[in-house]
Amino acid sequence: MLALGISGLDRSATFKAEVLGPGLTRERRIAQGFDSAAVLVDENGVVAASAQERHDGVKATGAFPRDAIEGCLRIAGVTMADIDVVAHGFRYEDSPLWQLDDNLRGWYSRVYAQDVQRETFTAYHPLRSDQEFLHVKHHLAHAASTYYPSGFEDALVLVADGMGESEATSVYTGRGGRLDLVDAHSALNSLGVLYGVVTHYLGFLINMDEYKVMGLAPYGDRRRYRAEFGEFLRLRPGGKIAVPLLSENKTPFERETHQGVVRRLEEALGPARRPGDEVEQRHMDIAATLQDSLERALLHVLREHRERTGLRKLCMAGGVALNCSANGVVLREGLFDEVFVQPASGDDGSALGAALAAVRRRHDLKPARMSMPYWGESFPAADVERALGSLGGGFTRERLDRADLVRRAVDLIRAGSVVALFQGAMEFGPRALGNRSILADPAVPSMRAHLNAVVKQREEFRPFAPAVPAEDASTYFDIPEGSERTFHHMLFVVPVRRRYREVLPAVTHVDGSARVQTVERGQSPLFWELLRETGDRSGIPVLVNTSFNLRGQPIVRTPEEAVATFRRSTLDALVIGDFLVRRDTAPDGAREVSDAGA
Repeated sequence: MLALGISGLDRSATFKAEVLGPGLTRERRIAQGFDSAAVLVDENGVVAASAQERHDGVKATGAFPRDAIEGCLRIAGVTMADIDVVAHGFRYEDSPLWQLDDNLRGWYSRVYAQDVQRETFTAYHPLRSDQEFLHVKHHLAHAASTYYPSGFEDALVLVADGMGESEATSVYTGRGGRLDLVDAHSALNSLGVLYGVVTHYLGFLINMDEYKVMGLAPYGDRRRYRAEFGEFLRLRPGGKIAVPLLSENKTPFERETHQGVVRRLEEALGPARRPGDEVEQRHMDIAATLQDSLERALLHVLREHRERTGLRKLCMAGGVALNCSANGVVLREGLFDEVFVQPASGDDGSALGAALAAVRRRHDLKPARMSMPYWGESFPAADVERALGSLGGGFTRERLDRADLVRRAVDLIRAGSVVALFQGAMEFGPRALGNRSILADPAVPSMRAHLNAVVKQREEFRPFAPAVPAEDASTYFDIPEGSERTFHHMLFVVPVRRRYREVLPAVTHVDGSARVQTVERGQSPLFWELLRETGDRSGIPVLVNTSFNLRGQPIVRTPEEAVATFRRSTLDALVIGDFLVRRDTAPDGAREVSDAGA
């Protein structure tokens, strides 16, 4: 069978704007249904996957994934007529809750209701009578998205996000291919919402910039606001958590804006930071205490259910599972023998889980370990050549054989250049894992500042991730030998071994940590060869790996986008297909900023 999973709530953004009216643009992110995506799955696994943002250029869009669906169909070489079931990663049902106020009535009748979801889909793709439209509970979709690709026959499964239909944290057992819900925490006690609203208080975008707060946290003191956060988040017996801070929203409008929560945060912690204001030490300390609170809460829940179930392997998904620092703490705590985090753990991954849940209803689907999520579109050489034809003057293009391409790219990186890499099929999920990446030398002390200020045009405190061949990972990073596959998807922060922290300054965060990606030759051959060549030259086979995009832009999808982004950027070179493209001169201002960063 062939199942199409989708995520997103197409009408959510429009209704939210109506509720808020003009002016409160940042608060429009306080909603559900972002990260729309499409995934095709059959009984053998994933066939294709694509996020809508990569097609329409709107980061984290919740728009109906029309282009993503078409992309998946193209990859698979099928049409909608070949689809047996469409599965959506939400299952809202009518209840008295939706009658509490006008806003809730509107959310249900215009956005959440099952007939609205079916109507939205059939407006683009009419369904035959024998094509099923399946509504899958949101947290079940997340649980399926991580359990079935984990390869663990028996595992504890933790789902944590802002909220599903009414849950915010759910615990499942996965045994023999079957998922069973064993505990759930309501959205009124949401770890994801707590993290998000503090992100909003700190002047960043909720449901978008939580990873910035995670990156800011190591600069702060985790103890400074522990008493205050002890009131905001409480750990209860039996692995329960309570978030009384969220009860500060008293009115329907406060629930839409979190103004009640922000008011309480200001009373306890001082004025909220406005977007664009300087980040002060107080903000760093708040971020640090928030991160500490999240980690302690997750461990509290996991200890209880590890003890109850006796399960020694863990799967995680949901937006909170993208908190790589917390994932690293869970891993190092040693509660579980193995930990797997599905790389598209946000709501884009609920499309994957919905499709897997649909296949499971008809087939004896068992967990099988996923490889790299290179499930998106790839492009023929003719498309690459056509895109390069639009590049214009001021660039040198060379077509090289594989060995020369690797050698020349490493020459440039070793000389201090920043090189974009566009190869093969697009990754699914928020991480660039070697096919849509920007690479640089981690040994250059000024490289992080240069990448942040000039190339990525983002906050200076943001860290960069290292990529390393799997067989060398435990040499440079504090991970147990033999556990390298855990780190394939860049989802765990681990300590850099002390002797290499000064050797790898561009990827070592202020606390001595790094969000490492291990690279297998059989899964990512060209990327592995670049790392191996780097090691042969420098003695250390590590590169900075960050996503191939600029500020406000999703990761590039097509050769045309790659070339256009390269042309308007300050990147020094582009490896696209079997071409190496270099600028004839450095972009204006690039060298000055880089030197200033030194």
